[in-house]
Amino acid sequence: MKNPNKLNVVLIEDDLLIGDSIVELLTLNNYNVCWLKDGQEAINYLKKNIPDIIISDLMMPLMDGEELFLEIQKNKKFNSIPFIMITANADTETKFRQLENGVHDFIIKPFKVKELILKIKNLLILKNSIEKKFTPDPFSKVTIKLSNKDFIESVNEILLKNMKSKVNVVELASELHISKSTLDKKIRKRTNKNITQYIREFKLDYTIKLINAGEKNIQFLVDEAGFNSFSYFSTSFKKYMGLSPREYINNVQK
Repeated sequence: MKNPNKLNVVLIEDDLLIGDSIVELLTLNNYNVCWLKDGQEAINYLKKNIPDIIISDLMMPLMDGEELFLEIQKNKKFNSIPFIMITANADTETKFRQLENGVHDFIIKPFKVKELILKIKNLLILKNSIEKKFTPDPFSKVTIKLSNKDFIESVNEILLKNMKSKVNVVELASELHISKSTLDKKIRKRTNKNITQYIREFKLDYTIKLINAGEKNIQFLVDEAGFNSFSYFSTSFKKYMGLSPREYINNVQK
C-alpha cells in the first residue's frame, strides 16, 4: 500500500535485475515506486495516475522510452512532471535528440546509486519550488476584491491563472468588467504597450523567472507559458531579450 506522505515514482524498466535494484534503492530512500515493464504498460497506468516523477529506460520492447515520452507529452497534465531517461547509449546524437524532445535529465548505465537519488531529489525540489513560486498565497493581497486592487495587479492575476492557455482579450476584459477598448486604453496608459504586447511580454517574463529558478527545458517553457509554437516563443524571446532562449539559459546557468 502506498504511503500518502511519500513522493510517487513511476519506473519503466524491462531489465528485471536493474528494475529490482532501482525499486529497492528508491524504496529505501523513502519513495513510493510503481515499477512497469514496458512503455505500453506505462501508458495504460499513466492514463489514470499522475506521479511526482517518471524514470524510464530508453531501449525497451513494444514501445521504447523516446516513444513513451513523446506520447505522454501529448497530455498537458504531464508537462510539469520531471522525466529522467536511463540509457546505455551515451552518444551525443541520442542525448541531444532526447533533450530536444524535452527530457529533463539522463542517467547513463552503469550508474552510481547516489547519482540517481540526487538527480531525482534535485528535479523534485525544482518542481516544488516553481509550483510554490507561482501559486498565489490565499492570504495575500491577491484575495482582495477586484474593485480595491490596482488595475495592473488584477490583470496580472488573471493572466497568471490562465497562463497555459491562449488569452482571449474579450474574456479578459469581461472578467475585469470593462470593454475590450477600455482594457486596451488602460494598459496603454499604464505601460505604453498595447494589450497584445503586454500579454506576450508577461508570458515571457514568466519563462524568464522559470529559467532563473533553474528550468532549462525549452519545450517545457513553451507549454507552461501557453505559447502556440516553439518557433513563435523563440522568436518572441529573442526580440524581447536580445538572446535566444538557449543562449539566455546558457548565460544564466554557467
